Amino acid sequence: MMMVQEMAERGEYPPSRYILKDAHQSPADAPPPAPPVPIVHLGHPDEAQQIKSALQSWGMFQVIDCGMTASFLDELRDVTKAFFDLPMEEKQKYSTFKSGKFHYQGYGNDEVATDDQILDWTDRLYLTVQPEDMRNLELWPENPSSFRDVLNEFTTKTREMLDSVLKAMAKSLELNEDCFISQFGDRPILDARFNNYPCCPRPDLVNGVKPHSDSSALTIILPDKDVEGLQVMKDGVWVNVTTSPHALIVNMGDHMEIMSNGIFKSPVHRVVTNTDKDRISVAMFYTPEGEVEIGPADALVNDMRPRMYKNVKPKDYLEIFWPRFLQGKMSIDLVKV
Repeated sequence: MMMVQEMAERGEYPPSRYILKDAHQSPADAPPPAPPVPIVHLGHPDEAQQIKSALQSWGMFQVIDCGMTASFLDELRDVTKAFFDLPMEEKQKYSTFKSGKFHYQGYGNDEVATDDQILDWTDRLYLTVQPEDMRNLELWPENPSSFRDVLNEFTTKTREMLDSVLKAMAKSLELNEDCFISQFGDRPILDARFNNYPCCPRPDLVNGVKPHSDSSALTIILPDKDVEGLQVMKDGVWVNVTTSPHALIVNMGDHMEIMSNGIFKSPVHRVVTNTDKDRISVAMFYTPEGEVEIGPADALVNDMRPRMYKNVKPKDYLEIFWPRFLQGKMSIDLVKV
């Protein structure tokens, strides 16, 4: 199957597999003006209250003092763009297809599972970065030459930030600071996804990424500094996610909605395209160990707020989530009590 980047470079009209079938799904309408996503200052005396307020109103927040310099975040964007600018034959060395079989890790698109599946207008490089023994280094690009070092540094710094965020989230609910971290097990999983959203002659007919919530517990997003495209469903309306140029977005996933017993919601979001500008982003998905059962924290279940979600193993949830995601369907309701 031809990559989206190839079709965009040829100026081709989106094939039928990419075109939305229902008019109400179209991302054509300009979203109403919205304030920037709230900023949380990690380590600030008001950190817990800032997080609670942001998550209850948006399901996400942005972090500027994240332990990563502006120059490093720009370098991460640079190596991402440099990879997608490589000749196609070079990128195909890391293809998700090996011996005619689809694999999640590597360069390509999402799996095509059914004949009626609507595809997203994006190419991506997907890599598991932790635990380290789950890395498939054959799929880690050697060009640009700094790619691996930059990804290693981003992985280390992201893990440090995630631990701080999880502790702050627990404290915001007056829980022991390790309440959420303890549900991740000894081998939590961190996956990196490098995204390329080529410009599209008919952005009104396609999704960069279809509306969805994340299956992870937390997702860290480095958005494009110059081109907007991420949108979130807020109060029943799509709004642009506007951030500072050197901020990271912390987004709640379905696992965190379960662990918080629904206090923190996993927001529905999507990516839209445009006619004349390519867009890149980088996302890190943080998920508890696959075999460790997660559920609402005991302290968040009481007579006033009964248990809202069943316990579930992340690997079992992913088996529910993935085929539904490919069909544009949500999964969180399937684990409600």
